[in-house]
Amino acid sequence: MATVNTTLNHTWHLTGRRLHAVLRQPAFVGISLIQPVIWLFLFGQLFRRVIDIPGFGGGGSYLDYLIPGIVAMNAMSANMWAGMGAMEEIERGTLNRFLVSPASRVALMNANVVEQAVSTTVQTLIILLLGWLGGAHYPGGIAGPVVVIVASILVGTVFGSLSNACGMLVRQREAIIGINTFLLLPLTFLSSAFMAPALMPGWMRKIAACNPLNWAVQAGRSALNADPDWGAIAIRCGGLLALAVVCVAVSVATFRSYQKSV
Repeated sequence: MATVNTTLNHTWHLTGRRLHAVLRQPAFVGISLIQPVIWLFLFGQLFRRVIDIPGFGGGGSYLDYLIPGIVAMNAMSANMWAGMGAMEEIERGTLNRFLVSPASRVALMNANVVEQAVSTTVQTLIILLLGWLGGAHYPGGIAGPVVVIVASILVGTVFGSLSNACGMLVRQREAIIGINTFLLLPLTFLSSAFMAPALMPGWMRKIAACNPLNWAVQAGRSALNADPDWGAIAIRCGGLLALAVVCVAVSVATFRSYQKSV
């Protein structure tokens, strides 16, 4: 019990340290939202008639359809750079100093995940608010945005943990940049973020069914509907949760590998 309390206490303080660093650079939060806002309103206006294509599903506006996709894409994109932060701490020697301190090793990794979850939550709330101000509707009530936030945190944890693992293993910025650039757009367009699955080619639908980004998009979109399919939402969020646990375990394993190498 004492070990659990120690881990939670250390996680609290280490998370506060990381959030303090984020608050010292509030402009970074705003800059990180420029791209999703452009996608939201540019694509929302440019492709607004897409909703009228037979087979799309009809109902609502394209902005309503687009918001869960933009939220999930932003969560994935923002967290895919987490490995750069891990590398920066290695290069500055900060991480090594923690390793010779009594700080809990589990708390060191937990703080990273919690800080990313808080940042993702704030960004998701801002996107949902901007969408609402732009005319989007959330007929599912408060439960809809809550599910969107949970799904964005889970998909962000998946890609953030993998990025941290990559940073610990390769320790090269160019590798992380290359991997992120290679994965971001293909994963986005191999999902239902912008287009209804019924209008995708068959092979795309099969890939999208295995894409965790698509799980987050569809869970959020269903929850925002007036009549949510809670069974399907639970399955997709459950899948994301299981995958997030696996990815965090991989990240912790690479952290222990790094610890043995120094």
